[in-house]
Formats: sequence, C-alpha cells, structure tokens
Amino acid sequence: MQITAQEISVFLNGTLEGNPKAVIQRPARIEEAQTGDICFLANPKYHPFAYTTEASVLLVGRDFKPEKPLNPTLIRVDDVYSCVSLLLEKFGQSIPQTSGIDTQAYAHPSAQIAAEVSVGAFSYVAEGVTIGKQTTVYPQVYIGKNATIGKNVTLHPGVRIYRDCVIGDGCVIHSNAVIGSDGFGFAPQEDGTYKKIPQIGHVILGKDVEVGSNTVIDRATLGATHIKDGAKLDNLIQIAHNVEIGENTVIAAQAGIAGSTKMGKNCMIGGQAGFVGHITVADGSKVQAQSGVSRSLKTPGGAWHGSPAFNYSDFMRSQVVFKNLPDLAKKIHELEKIIEELKGG
Repeated sequence: MQITAQEISVFLNGTLEGNPKAVIQRPARIEEAQTGDICFLANPKYHPFAYTTEASVLLVGRDFKPEKPLNPTLIRVDDVYSCVSLLLEKFGQSIPQTSGIDTQAYAHPSAQIAAEVSVGAFSYVAEGVTIGKQTTVYPQVYIGKNATIGKNVTLHPGVRIYRDCVIGDGCVIHSNAVIGSDGFGFAPQEDGTYKKIPQIGHVILGKDVEVGSNTVIDRATLGATHIKDGAKLDNLIQIAHNVEIGENTVIAAQAGIAGSTKMGKNCMIGGQAGFVGHITVADGSKVQAQSGVSRSLKTPGGAWHGSPAFNYSDFMRSQVVFKNLPDLAKKIHELEKIIEELKGG
C-alpha cells in the first residue's frame, strides 16, 4: 500500500508539518523505521529516537515540542494511540481470507453459515451452529453444537468454542483461547473424594469483545458467564464460572477471577491480579498488577494495590514506611537502650 503524508493527515484529522507528498508504504517502530515508513511517538521514553529515526513521517501529539531539528514530516493529532489503531486498520495488518468453506474443513449440514464467511482448513463446525456474515474462521477452529457466532467475528487458529456459547458481533478471539470449558465445580464426599458438579450453563460474549491467546472462560454452572460489550481480555487469563465482566473493562495478562464475581464497567485490571469468588467490583475500579482482591470493592473509580488489596494512595505511603523499616527498627532499639539506662540511673 502506498499513501501520501497529506492523505494520512486528512484521514486522521491531523495537522501536517513538512513534505505533504512524502510517500508511506508501511508503519514501523520508531527505533527501526526507514525511508517510506510512518512511526509514532507517544511515550516520552522514546523521544530520543525522534531525532535519529529515518522514517518519512512521524505521528505525534499536538503538544509535542521538538528540542532540535527533525528529519521526518510531522503529523500532529489529538490522540496518538487512537490514530495508530486507525492507521494499522487502514494498512490491513490482518491478512483477509477468501470467503467460503475450505474443502478440508467440516461443517454439519444443519449449520447456518451466512454469506461472505470464511472457514479455514481443518476447522469443525458442529450441528446447529449459526455463523453471521463476514466472519472469519481460521484453520483448526472448533465450534461446538448450537453455538452462535455473530457478524464480523474473527476466530484465530486453534480457538475452541464449546456447545451453546454465544459470540457477539465484532468479537476477536485469538489463538488457543477456550470459550465454554467446564467451571471448576466439585462436591466433597465423605470418603475424601470429589464428585463433579455438572456445568450446564454457557458463555456469552457481547459485542466487540477481544479475547487474548490461551485465555480460558469457563461456562456457568447454571445460567451464563457473561463478558459484556467492549471488554478486552489479554493473554493467559482465567475467568471462572458465572463471572460477569462489565462493559469496556480491560484485564491484563495472567489475571484470575474466581467464580460468581461481578466486575463493573470501565475497570482496569493489571497483570497477575487475583480476585476471590462471590464479590463485586465497582465501576471504574483500577487494580494494580499482582494485587489480591479478597473483598468487594464498593467505591466507584477507586484505585487499589497490594495483597490483600487496599487504597492505592495508602499503599504507596505504606511502601515508604516499609522500605525504612530497618532504620526504624535500629532507632527503636537505640531508644530502648536509652530507656533502660534511664531506669537504671
């Protein structure tokens, strides 16, 4: 693909400074870009590369103030990250498949597969499945009995969708994610063994949900595990049975959420955070990485850290005290000696 700096500036509603006729062939990282590339600058850590990059065009925020002359043409925009997303979409980073069912794929005769759907080789579409138009099913995907897949969905290689699950319009599910595996339910018996509790519910993904590679979302024991519209899940996340994730909540890698926890909308959850079961998390909560949440978080918009998690600002003040504990212990020991000497005197 070839496009001029002027065309990109118009597309992004930006302000151009430099050569409007500069031709762009591809996006690239700022530290690796060459002539014909467009790169972006949003993180201050990468400012030095702005003066050494060989890129033809550099995307920056409107408040960017160069400290010395720059070689690339600049395009100033309101929100760099949002514009990068638009650019990558325009440059077509996802390689489209042609529509149709590959001869090496299997689709049950009862499956309802809309027009402009692509089903890749060695994929399996079971009885009673419904797939909406313009959906892409890459090779080696399994779609279980009576599952419903919406419009414009992308199922990357190796995805497994169990029976009865519902995938909303515009969802993206990355390789080896599992949607609808059994929840972890076992009843202890008198002889010390465990009897499996049948998990007869399902999973519902709302519209525009993205699920990362190797993430697992368990089906409900009864009812549904529900990931609501716009939620984004990173790789290697465990969502247990009957969990609810609110609209536009984002969860980073290796987080784990135990059964029946209800998480609000617009939450931001850091990597390796853990949540016990049967609690609620208020809308807009921000939970820092590696935090352990052992009780309900009831304050909307609150920030939390630690294990067990508590108020973020209190945690940071506590950290200051914690790192000074050796000196504090030494001072206490000295004061004890003085007290003992005073008693003796």
